[in-house]
Amino acid sequence: MHVVTPGALARRTDSKYLGVLVAAKYARSLNEFTRSQFAEEPLPGELREKLTTTALEAVARGEVAFELVARRPSEV
Repeated sequence: MHVVTPGALARRTDSKYLGVLVAAKYARSLNEFTRSQFAEEPLPGELREKLTTTALEAVARGEVAFELVARRPSEV
């Protein structure tokens, strides 16, 4: 298992907090993907680790594209 530090996430996302949020959102999308696509099949090689570990490593490597969207005042 590879250890991902908050500093490694901050290098790709400008802050540790944002890095963790992006990784959490990505892990949720991986979870939905594995449930819908691989319910009866074995997981592909890169998804054999825990989904949170996979997501943190992907964000630290810069493989996850994201953009910040400003909220509209009515959504606050």
